[in-house]
Amino acid sequence: MASSPEPLGCLSIEDADAMSSARTRPCEEEIIQSTSLAENRPADAKPWVLLASILASSVAYIDESIVNVALPAIETDLATSAIVVQWLVNAYTLCLSALLLVGGAAGDQFGRRRFFIVGISIFAVASLWCGLAPSLTQLILARAAQGVGAALLLPCSLALIGANFDDRLSHIASCRGHGPLHYLADQSRH
Repeated sequence: MASSPEPLGCLSIEDADAMSSARTRPCEEEIIQSTSLAENRPADAKPWVLLASILASSVAYIDESIVNVALPAIETDLATSAIVVQWLVNAYTLCLSALLLVGGAAGDQFGRRRFFIVGISIFAVASLWCGLAPSLTQLILARAAQGVGAALLLPCSLALIGANFDDRLSHIASCRGHGPLHYLADQSRH
């Protein structure tokens, strides 16, 4: 029995497989290990890479939570409405989500460590700006700058862990809970 022709614009499974295999996927092992970071770092530097990556990404995540908890106090102190204060959260979240993929791609292209450090620097300067902001507008702009810094440091932190450890899945998974502290304690005994 002859099969009916496929409608114009539909791909067969074989064509779709051929197209997907022709493209490189960003999470493939070859891409993650494409930099020579893992070979250039001494073994005793690995715990520090893990610690710095986890601390930096934790600061970015915790900062978002702290501001959410502090919103009522900020609203009272700045004598403004909840709608205006909500932009403190929105500015950070919008910049972070809009630039997260750009930060990861830039790190892959120009150096993960470099963009990790740039992201931390932007985040730190923007945090200082938040603390010294004389007006609500300045505070919202500083929160947007924090989002830009977080968008650079977050994807690069995981990429640095992946590039520096052979068993990348276990170490990336260790970023949950107390796993990183266990790993660091174990490494200091050897």
